[in-house]
Amino acid sequence: MKYAVITGASQGIGKAVAERFLEERYSVAVCARQRDRLAIVVNQWREQYEDADIIWLNADISTEKGVTDFYSLIKMSFPQVDILVNNAGLYKSGLIANEPEHQLERMLQTNLMGPYRLTRALLPMMVDHHSGHIFNICSIASQKPMKGIASYSISKYALLGFSDNLREELREQNIKVTSVVPGATWSASWQGSGVDPERILEARDISQMIWAASNLSPQASTDTIVLRPVKGDM
Repeated sequence: MKYAVITGASQGIGKAVAERFLEERYSVAVCARQRDRLAIVVNQWREQYEDADIIWLNADISTEKGVTDFYSLIKMSFPQVDILVNNAGLYKSGLIANEPEHQLERMLQTNLMGPYRLTRALLPMMVDHHSGHIFNICSIASQKPMKGIASYSISKYALLGFSDNLREELREQNIKVTSVVPGATWSASWQGSGVDPERILEARDISQMIWAASNLSPQASTDTIVLRPVKGDM
C-alpha cells in the first residue's frame, strides 16, 4: 500500500490529483477549507473508487492549528507518506500600491507557510523510510512578474524558493522535491468568467504530469514541471 497527502482537494488541481492517485489504489489523505464541498467530493470518490481508503479533514492550512490537526490525523492513520502535494492556495488580485492592507501576509500564510509547516511536520515520516516525493504547486507567476496579482506572485516566488532549498537539503535522504508551475488552469473559480475552458489547461493535465513524475526510476528526479496553455499565458 502507498500513501498520498493532498491539500486543497475539494476542487481544481487538488481534486484531480487526488483522483489520479485513487485510480492507482493509493490511500489518500485530503483537506480543504470548505467542509461541505469536500464532504460531497469524498462521498463521490467512495462510490466511484472501489474499496477507496480516504481520510479527510476540514482544515485551513494557513493556520498552525489547521496544519497540526491535519498532521495528527495523518500520523494516526498512515504508517508512512509516499507523496505530499502542497496544493492549497489563495488567489487575490491587486497592485502593490493599493491592494488591501495585509493582503500579502494572508497570501504568504496560505501559499508559503502552510506548505512549509505541513512539510516540516510530515518529513520525519519520509526520512524514516528514506523515500518520498514532495510536489509544491507553484504558478507561472512564480517565474515572472504579472501586473495585477502582486502579492499572489510574490507568495508563489517564495514557494518556488522553498522548493529549491528543500530539494538541496533532502537529496541525500533520497526524498524528491518537484515544483509544479502551471499556467491558467480550469476550476470552479473560472466559472462565469467568460473564459473558454478550452483556452486554458485542464486540472487533469497537471495531475497526469505529477503522476508521471512520481513514477520515474528512484535515481531520477524532475526538479520543475512547467505547463502552460498552448496559446500562451493569460
